Amino acid sequence: MAQPGGDEWVRYWRSPDGRVEAMHARFCTHAYHRHSHETYSFGVTEAGVQSFRCRGGEHTSAAGMVMAFNPDDPHDGHTADREGFTYRMVHIVPDAVEEVLAESTGGRRRMPLFALPVIRDKSVARSLRRLHAALPDSTPLELDERLGAAVLALARSASTAATRGPAGERLPAPAAAQVAGRVRALLDEASAEDLGAAELAAAAGCSRYVVYRAFEAVHGLAPSEYQRQRRLRTARSLLAAGHGAAEVAAVVGFADQAHLTRWFVRSFGLTPGTYARAAR
Repeated sequence: MAQPGGDEWVRYWRSPDGRVEAMHARFCTHAYHRHSHETYSFGVTEAGVQSFRCRGGEHTSAAGMVMAFNPDDPHDGHTADREGFTYRMVHIVPDAVEEVLAESTGGRRRMPLFALPVIRDKSVARSLRRLHAALPDSTPLELDERLGAAVLALARSASTAATRGPAGERLPAPAAAQVAGRVRALLDEASAEDLGAAELAAAAGCSRYVVYRAFEAVHGLAPSEYQRQRRLRTARSLLAAGHGAAEVAAVVGFADQAHLTRWFVRSFGLTPGTYARAAR
């Protein structure tokens, strides 16, 4: 990937299914020529201030603010001062946005055209950062969860009034327990498989967002977090039995040994190798 000179840099990721692309960049002198994207595009400014023209007006985005571009929205962009700016950009294909909203609004597909190019909402910025962090090595289930959360946060906060749907169905406790039980059984049975939110919804017989809320209410974890925990517990058993970390990563469902090591350290405070030596 070509990198701008000086203190400028760019990193770019794309989800394997092509639904989401993400960029993390710092620019000091680079100026975007007027252009548009075929996706919904959202930029979270982390530091500095950037200015841009969009929909006939001049706009600025400072730290914590979110830029929102509809598909085919022409816009440019440049730093507002000599200090430059750092930001994270997320591009989401329109079909993925419509799919999320269709499930959350009872099957009605709604196109959430954003009225304002700048959104001042900390919860929206947080959800976009979490989606951005899910690339490049998240599981399909985790990507589904974070994509859904980001789209719903954006639609609730900043889409035009005609496109906002209801908050979504919440199940009573007994029904939520049943849904969570079906989902947990599937995750236990196929813990190494890359299940997505659609498979969990099919097993539970309800929408993926009802599944997410019910499972979190019952178990205190998102389904993707439970899936990762299940994989880590299996990894501990296999490491203690003498299997190598690379083999264990492949068997339990991590992308590679480095992916297993990152989550092992974050969860248990030591590397798989250290744990294996102690267990033996």
